[in-house]
Amino acid sequence: MKNLQLNTEQKSAATAPMGHNLIIASAGTGKTSTIVGRIAYLLESGISPKEILLLTFTNKASVEMIERVAKIFSKKDAKEIESGTFHAVAYRYLKEHFKISLKQPRELKILFKSIAEKRIYLQRNNTQPYSAQYLYDIHSLYLNSQKKQNFEQWLIKKSPEQAIYIPIYEDIFYEFSVLKKTYGYADYNDLLILYKEEMSKQTNPYQEVLCDEYQDTNPLQDSVINAINPPSLFCVGDYDQSIYAFNGADISIISNFTQKYPNANVFTLKKNYRSSYAILDLANKIIQKNERIYEKNLEVVKKGDYTPPKLLVYDELFLQYQGIAQKIATSNYNLDDIAVIFRNNASADGCEASLRELGIPSRRKGGISFFDTKEISLMLDICSLFYNSKDMMAYIHTLSYGNGIGNSIAKEIYESLDILGEHNIKNGLLSPNKNIKPYPSKSKNIQLGLFDDFFTLQSSARFDDYLPHKFRSHPILSHPKLNKEGAIFLGNFFDMYEQSHHIQSPTELIKKIQQSSFLKVIIENLSKERAKNKDGTLNENTRIQALDKINRKITLLKDLSKNYNNIGRFLNAMILGSSEASEGSGVNLLSIHSSKGLEFRDVYIIDLMDGRFPNRKLISKGGSIEEERRLFYVAITRAKENLYLSYAKKDAIKNFDYEASIFLYEAGLLKPS
Repeated sequence: MKNLQLNTEQKSAATAPMGHNLIIASAGTGKTSTIVGRIAYLLESGISPKEILLLTFTNKASVEMIERVAKIFSKKDAKEIESGTFHAVAYRYLKEHFKISLKQPRELKILFKSIAEKRIYLQRNNTQPYSAQYLYDIHSLYLNSQKKQNFEQWLIKKSPEQAIYIPIYEDIFYEFSVLKKTYGYADYNDLLILYKEEMSKQTNPYQEVLCDEYQDTNPLQDSVINAINPPSLFCVGDYDQSIYAFNGADISIISNFTQKYPNANVFTLKKNYRSSYAILDLANKIIQKNERIYEKNLEVVKKGDYTPPKLLVYDELFLQYQGIAQKIATSNYNLDDIAVIFRNNASADGCEASLRELGIPSRRKGGISFFDTKEISLMLDICSLFYNSKDMMAYIHTLSYGNGIGNSIAKEIYESLDILGEHNIKNGLLSPNKNIKPYPSKSKNIQLGLFDDFFTLQSSARFDDYLPHKFRSHPILSHPKLNKEGAIFLGNFFDMYEQSHHIQSPTELIKKIQQSSFLKVIIENLSKERAKNKDGTLNENTRIQALDKINRKITLLKDLSKNYNNIGRFLNAMILGSSEASEGSGVNLLSIHSSKGLEFRDVYIIDLMDGRFPNRKLISKGGSIEEERRLFYVAITRAKENLYLSYAKKDAIKNFDYEASIFLYEAGLLKPS
């Protein structure tokens, strides 16, 4: 394998015979080099790059590996290797063979909510039925974590008190699936289910499948690998870093590898190149408390005189955040090489505020991402409805911002535009057929034995005094539940649409939307929402700051769009890349899950108080102390040279005293009293 410097263990794994190979690669042992070495070995053995599939946990990891392959061979060969996350690979295949429109969960939840909220639960017990959002999320967990049970069996085992509501839940999902199929929508789960079905029809499209971060594979992803059924499988992972149980990841998939494949080879990478001896020693002390599945003893390669991990103890919670910010301010290191890692998202707020107070820039990943903010998801939906007039979800989300409109009425307006335009939404809005009844009478819901409200249409001219000339007496205005503010909102939407529907450039389109009265009213309302005091009054300074932040985010989106000359490509890139994006530069504020795969010179692990880390609430809801310990291990092993572990004794605002985390005792940093 030319131009590759692998140690003996890495080379042994990379050149393993074709078949079923599991590589136990602990943090910092060079798993990326080993995977690149394996790909090089396959290519040198005469296997075509088109017969290799590389599955990674992030698209960024895939890009890095393929770039390294390109340096050894050619860019042409490297590009022919199918690579990416399970979802990215599935999406590329399905997009090529079928008409499909990928939607993020936050978008489809709007559609799901518009269906679920119309259900009335006549039969009840002492337990409330699930909210639409929770029902959507728990069904997603079911799809990712179940193996052979149907939803009813799975839910009854998990929450038997919900059994009475299951017929209604299943009817909601049936209606939801029909709507998704009608409009060609797919969420991330759908991608894997559809891809699995397609792969099961084919015979060995790949000679070898390489799977990175194998310990965090869930049963749905595992079933995709089973459907592909490659003659050779090369799985790389570390059971001590399995931290995605909340998303259905099943540690038994990696631990049972040799049972599933009796002739499997298991290789262990032992040399750690990342962390100092003291940091690795601390990590090993902690993780040894968990049951050993595959034995391993890590060897430290990094030489030098490094400071041992340091415990920071603070009298009060916010003093902890301020103290850490002060330490970072005086560290004189590159801020991009410093990370503050937290177990709970609430912990990041205090750190972010304390750093900002000292003028220290930070970037945050693992809380609400840039793409999940209301203003950015709205902008992407508006772009989407211009690009694809059949994108009902984009219309529902956009129109639901109108006063008194909401998701259900927004869906009915969209369906009305479809009727008025004779299945052409653009015509339905700009030049409707006024001889057609815009809102048909509703039918009885047989499954629930209920009647929906019947429409008594109102005069479509009743709001004409407040509307742009071309929109006056539009048939959609006859909706009986539409009020004056909602009609004015729709008038603004009409104006924006009429002025922008011909634009092809994503940058020009965003610019036009940003200038529209339609968007200005919405972001003004968002800024007011974010500036309300607890007593309901408005803080004007906060409102101005919130408005400035919203506009800066939209400007950033506009800058991102400059790399694309096609609205469709821009939208696809934003959807697939959103979960890996973070803004700006500076100190990295990371949840443990989003720190996975990263490394930093300095790492601060904060809020190490019992209850917060380990998170006792999540443990009581089905988590485990072993999973919490693996999370702590992952956090520790992000550090290369300096590791700080901190906790506070008290929360002054809540008047609550904390006990130190059990992990600090297990690490030997605190002694039992």
